[in-house]
Amino acid sequence: MIQSKKEIIRLLEEIAIYMELKGENPFKIAAFRKAAQSLETDQRSLAEMGDITTLSGIGKTTGQIIQIFLETGESPELEALKKEVPAGLVPLLKVPGLGGKKLARLYQELGVIDRETLLEAGASGKIETLKGFGKKSSEKIIEGVKALGERPERYPIYEVLKAAQKVETYLEQIPEIKQFQQAGSLRRLSETVKDMDYVISTEQPEKVRVALEAFPFQSEVIGAGDTKVSLELALDISIAVDFRLVEPASFATTLHHFTGSKEHNIRMRQLAKERKEKISEYGVESESTERKTFTSEEAFFAHFDLPFIPPELRIDGTEIDRIKTTSPLLQQTDIRGDLHMHTTWSDGAYSIREMIEACIAKQYDYMVITDHGKFLRVANGLDEKRLRNQQEEIRKISADYPEIDVYSGVEMDILTDARLDFEADFLQELDFVIASIHSGFSQTKAEIMARLQAACESPYVRLIAHPTGRIIVNRSPYNVDVPELIQLAKNTNTALELNANPQRLDLDRAHLMLAAEAGVKIAINTDAHDTKHLDFMDLGVRAARKAWLSPPQILNTMTKEAFRQFILNK
Repeated sequence: MIQSKKEIIRLLEEIAIYMELKGENPFKIAAFRKAAQSLETDQRSLAEMGDITTLSGIGKTTGQIIQIFLETGESPELEALKKEVPAGLVPLLKVPGLGGKKLARLYQELGVIDRETLLEAGASGKIETLKGFGKKSSEKIIEGVKALGERPERYPIYEVLKAAQKVETYLEQIPEIKQFQQAGSLRRLSETVKDMDYVISTEQPEKVRVALEAFPFQSEVIGAGDTKVSLELALDISIAVDFRLVEPASFATTLHHFTGSKEHNIRMRQLAKERKEKISEYGVESESTERKTFTSEEAFFAHFDLPFIPPELRIDGTEIDRIKTTSPLLQQTDIRGDLHMHTTWSDGAYSIREMIEACIAKQYDYMVITDHGKFLRVANGLDEKRLRNQQEEIRKISADYPEIDVYSGVEMDILTDARLDFEADFLQELDFVIASIHSGFSQTKAEIMARLQAACESPYVRLIAHPTGRIIVNRSPYNVDVPELIQLAKNTNTALELNANPQRLDLDRAHLMLAAEAGVKIAINTDAHDTKHLDFMDLGVRAARKAWLSPPQILNTMTKEAFRQFILNK
């Protein structure tokens, strides 16, 4: 069932791209993009729109396509287009500088249908002869295509988590599996992951092995034995997965062993040796007793007089001594609210009411709605008039939900000339102002820091969002001096964000530790553009734990009353 207007927008944009590649009439292509834009700028969610096909900007043809998609979840038009356009063209859209129009010309004029034919056209010099391309443009495209064709050594965690969801959906359907858990670098919340590991508890390993060998997404069975099945999976990424099959009694110690890290395991074995014991993946052995197994990892650590060490902290072995003296680490239950989210007023998929209800379902005490400001036109950013109207709407709707405090804010851009997107006299009207950088990523360090300084020194800016601007693997941080930013934040009592979106996880572990050492407050936020994105909070909490953060260091662990006072104290 289609739940979000974003799904319809993606459909319309995808149809437009395929039509563009096919060489369809530009007016037909524009009609689909106009329909998508009409939905994007409508301040209602899908559930609130009623008959979506009657909206201004949606014609008869697009309306029929949308109606079928709503009823069936499928689009015959898109499927037909996919058959008419070479499948190898679509991945090329990821090449920097190669949009639909340019790629369509390469297809129609040079016969480019995939990576190989594009590289051939580049090597022969044909691309640079086309009007609007040129030698430099051709070289940049070829460089991008070559990089696109290389299988990375490691994948960003965001892509691996998506693959893991499909793996786990399949594992849940195998009745002989008693229990399973991620292991390896994915469980340790590494930013990049080479392959996936799972530990499976079963009393019928033969039946589980047969089921794993029949995995629907597999491209190759690398190996299949009594205790281990290795598959190559062809999902959105091509990645190897090792499944370890163990008897239920050994599940906890096997899980600990294959979670790692190597250095953590070495230190644990040293600890066992000092007690004249030996750790293996099957349990703990000593000369005087039989092999001891454990019902959980908590029980395993308790055997060595240790509190539970979260997987994300098992890094270099030093955590085993540090955990004994550390303050209680942050838990999901410590989080009282989410301070950064978007609604249909800008580029979110759900309405104010729907986001409020989703936060109530999370049992939050408070939340802040922070749609984009006017500079970010591509995200349907709000100007002063629309923000005032939204503020009034938030007050009106939140009156229906006394169990949660709903605050109105904005995610405001820090402009390239170090000005803020709104004047101070307007910002003081808002409950909570977030400042962030969405442009000018190539500026010098001095220019970037001047922008961040201007934001921190504003008396109305409470938080700097995704402070380095990175997208893991896919975009490097802009030229930010993080220690200097932390000092600015400390001097101005400005909080810094740990953006929990798995594409970002920004700030990273090292920066979070620096901020904590300086006494700078961290806000863990999801930057949700969809109700499902609110679930990113779990990743944010784990990322904070990885940096040894405890509840007092986190802004959104405040009680409802304390946060209300924080809001009032501008």
